[in-house]
Amino acid sequence: MLKKILSNTIVRLILAVLIGLLVGLAVNESVLKAVMIVKQITGQIIFFLVPLIILGFVAPSIARLKSNASKVLLFAFSIAYLSSVGAATFGAVVGYELIPHLHIQTASEGLKDIPPMLFNLEIPPVMSVMSALVLAVMLGLSTAWVKSEEMERLLEVFQNMVLKLVERVLMPVLPLFIAANFCVLSYEGAITKQLPIFLSVLLIVIICHYIWLTLLYVVASIYSRKNSWGVLKYYGPAYLTALGTMSSAATLGTALTCAKKSKILREEVIDVTVPLFANIHLCGSILTEVFFVLTVSLILYGSMPDFTTMFVFIILLGFFAIGAPGVPGGTVLASLGLIIAILGFDEAGTALLLTIFALQDSFGTACNVTGDGALTLITDTFDQGQTGKASTAL
Repeated sequence: MLKKILSNTIVRLILAVLIGLLVGLAVNESVLKAVMIVKQITGQIIFFLVPLIILGFVAPSIARLKSNASKVLLFAFSIAYLSSVGAATFGAVVGYELIPHLHIQTASEGLKDIPPMLFNLEIPPVMSVMSALVLAVMLGLSTAWVKSEEMERLLEVFQNMVLKLVERVLMPVLPLFIAANFCVLSYEGAITKQLPIFLSVLLIVIICHYIWLTLLYVVASIYSRKNSWGVLKYYGPAYLTALGTMSSAATLGTALTCAKKSKILREEVIDVTVPLFANIHLCGSILTEVFFVLTVSLILYGSMPDFTTMFVFIILLGFFAIGAPGVPGGTVLASLGLIIAILGFDEAGTALLLTIFALQDSFGTACNVTGDGALTLITDTFDQGQTGKASTAL
């Protein structure tokens, strides 16, 4: 019975979080160095696999789309952009209404110094996430266009190989990576000291995440004429994994597993949309970024940007989010140029934004990943409408 409970993905992830937090409160610097080695090596393994997962799942799945490939991809990019921009606009409206009534004091002092790494073992991925995504799309489309059965079979074999890597490599090391991350955060004091400072802001943002997710799944239900709870109820492990890894890319394996448990989603669509949306749908992250940009602007510069400036920022941010790496803090890092050029942030502003964004990054990522399920249901329905045959659409 105990073995069965411990084999449950959700239980293992919760235990990893709790163990990491408790160990971080008790360890000394020497032990933390060992934990950091575990974090670094497991993280390197996970992020090495990410481009392979994207290539292995997206390319063969697009190849199976046949003549619908271009239409389905264009539709997927469109709804991801609309969801991200809509979430950011929602975050801005809430920010303009609530932030002036908050009284927040910043405090960046008091955190423990993290000791230097004993050694740094780098396992660089064979290609970047965006290169893998573009290559997968190009391979899939070209295979569909030339109708190459040999190439399609080769891609399917590669997909099966990647699936085994996810099952036997990524999933076993994932709890170690999560535990190590939370251990470092706990030791540093980021959870116990910095989080209470912005608790009111963080709570508002998290509530906004849940409101936006509710809206996405309601829209998915209306569009598909199916109960989207049949997708959402399986996303618990993916949500928790995102909380621990702060990365859509690192959560990809778990998200695929969760989506495939749904009886109202087709596996051939899941294999395309889940890896795709993991890289282009960042609704939670940019909602948070917009809200925090307004907060930091008021704290450091005494006023918030006018709505016209923020609207331009949001429209461009939606495009930058599509190209943002699915790693911790990737959205802010990808958009720093916009923050500086359009909003006029200086070094102090960008540093504070990065700090408070990091405190909630896991929740933004969890919103991104969970929202992918709703967009997958919408895309699945669109694809079936293009073919008119639910059982042989792809």
